[in-house]
Amino acid sequence: MIYQASPARYAEMEYRRCGNSGLKLPVISLGLWHNFGSTDPFNQCRNIVHTAFDCGITHFDLANNYGPPPGGAEETFGKILKQDLSAYRDELIISSKAGWPMWPGPYGDLGSKKYLIASLDQSLRRMGLDYVDIFYHHRPDPDTPLEETMSALDLMVKTGKALYVGISSYSAAETVKAADILQGLGTPLLIHQPKYSLLDRWIEADLLQTLEEKGVGCISFSSLAQGILTNKYLNGIPEDSRVGKGLGNGAIQEEQISADTITKVKKLNDLSEARGQSLAQMSLAWVLKDPRMTSVIIGASKPEQVIDSVRCLDRAAFTAQELGLIEAALQ
Repeated sequence: MIYQASPARYAEMEYRRCGNSGLKLPVISLGLWHNFGSTDPFNQCRNIVHTAFDCGITHFDLANNYGPPPGGAEETFGKILKQDLSAYRDELIISSKAGWPMWPGPYGDLGSKKYLIASLDQSLRRMGLDYVDIFYHHRPDPDTPLEETMSALDLMVKTGKALYVGISSYSAAETVKAADILQGLGTPLLIHQPKYSLLDRWIEADLLQTLEEKGVGCISFSSLAQGILTNKYLNGIPEDSRVGKGLGNGAIQEEQISADTITKVKKLNDLSEARGQSLAQMSLAWVLKDPRMTSVIIGASKPEQVIDSVRCLDRAAFTAQELGLIEAALQ
């Protein structure tokens, strides 16, 4: 069956400018961290991607180590791209990253130019692409000079293998240094990808302000706390959940779901029901209420979850009273 994208795919989605750049991203992006490896049913992966694009999600976020096995998600996405989305390539923003362990030996991890350039070349081969739209350094490397890591990102842009570059999980101080180095090289820092949710708010201290001052976009990951900020774990741990499956590769573990956390989540769930939306929808809308947030990355194991997430835009505004009640629930 030949896939044809919905003619109405841009009707409902909101797009925000990424920092001071000319690039706009959908406020909801699809991440392929889990559920897109070689062990996952291909047709299910394909249906999730189709649904996302039909909803106006033009940004697909990957990394070299996403799977399982590492590289598996890029291979899966490459097949979907070739079969169904090649005609729409110029409507897509495809990102990848490197910075976590990928292959054995001293050159398969962290932030050396050797590792990053090789990683991007491998990612391009797996996805069948000539370039990615965004390439990130996935995490800070305390042992490699930041100048070397940023020069690798600069080289990717200047050789045409990436249109833009970003960083992930850098502190505010590290972000300032990275942005200044890249600016000096003539390749602006486009975007930062931090973890951010109702349950993890570290970026509010200084990172968001830093990004605004530097003209850098912000796209969050784990904004549903890997499923905790849904109704999935309110009454125990389902077998088909990330915890129940024991996915590994950074997936949430049972010990990370405390009784105190579930108590807070149940209060938040009551507030979301009063707003007329699911907990997941309220949690995503809460992140997006800050205009400094360019986009939020969702994960999905079925197409219906994508549709449910996009519906957060139906009730995106919060009253001062609602925000106060949310803060009280988190105490």
